Amino acid sequence: MSELTDVLQAIESLSARGEKLALATIVAVRGSTYRRPGARLLVPEEGDLVGNISGGCLENDVADVAKIVMHEGIARIVSFDLTADDDAVWGWGLGCNGAFELFVEPADKAAEVAGALRMALEEERPICMVTVLESSAPNVEQGDRMLVRPGGDVERPYPDETLAASARAAALEQLANEQSEIRSLASGAGEARAFVEVLEPPLRLVVCGAGHDAIPLLRQASALGWSPVVADDRPEFLSLERFPEAAAFVLVERPDKLGEVAPIDERTYVVVMTHNFLRDKDYVRSLLTTPARFIAMLGPAVRTERLLTELREEGVDISDADRRRIRGPAGLDLGAEGPEEIAAAICAEIVATKRGRAGGFLKDRPGPIHDRRAQVR
Repeated sequence: MSELTDVLQAIESLSARGEKLALATIVAVRGSTYRRPGARLLVPEEGDLVGNISGGCLENDVADVAKIVMHEGIARIVSFDLTADDDAVWGWGLGCNGAFELFVEPADKAAEVAGALRMALEEERPICMVTVLESSAPNVEQGDRMLVRPGGDVERPYPDETLAASARAAALEQLANEQSEIRSLASGAGEARAFVEVLEPPLRLVVCGAGHDAIPLLRQASALGWSPVVADDRPEFLSLERFPEAAAFVLVERPDKLGEVAPIDERTYVVVMTHNFLRDKDYVRSLLTTPARFIAMLGPAVRTERLLTELREEGVDISDADRRRIRGPAGLDLGAEGPEEIAAAICAEIVATKRGRAGGFLKDRPGPIHDRRAQVR
């Protein structure tokens, strides 16, 4: 289960029982921080915290602010700056060396967040939530939210038409970038500072081939909060006993029909691992007709090249864009041995691809660990 799902279920459960709670969301960061904008911490009046915003550095301090918010019923913006390079910071045992800006809001507004999260999960596609942090625009208050779908459809637009148009444009831009950040939005009279947040459903991983080495891959994908799907043409291999972590099973009549029956869209990552050359070739033949972002195959590079060469000779058009999304051998170069380590290498490559990284050692990275797009301003 993903952290997003944990927070969502906790909000819904506590709200249904009428219990007090507050929700803290990171809206901007600067420097080296454990979490990025969009990370959340749910603080109930009673019971354990749900979520994570700093790996333990700030949770207790944020919980103290959250308890004030839940009793006052008024949202707050709070900042923490841990960038001082002196004993006052390191002596506290803090693991971060960055600055955070958080938006802490009470139960009624947290319920609005839960609704947007639920929408992203149930529709299985991203949605952008634009949350006003500060506003000088009339009829627009702190905590007001507008939702924007990838196609541009808007729910609950702001009453200020200029502000609503600015928010929609910013939301579509951030959806395209798959990034969340604070933006200044123009209105008819004044302006608003808003957190333009992209809410994404769990990554969908389709595994073609229900062999024994697919089991640890499904297990690791589930542990990462992804939505793993297993596809095979052998019904006896597709079972919950064999793959208890699977979100769905796809029984294909023939591997080359996969694209017609499997849930594959532009945010889907696929791993082909039947260990049968002809079956793998038919899976890839079908996958090339889909918008799958990532198509990885087990086996050496020479096997992948032979497979693609045969597909071309059979009349399959493989564009440069197709070639960029095809990965073989699958996984980062970790020296992996055995199904569990290979599964870890494949999952690591998927994370690196999604984040636009090469997958090298962090100690060799010349710049900051994280992108510097969303900063405290």
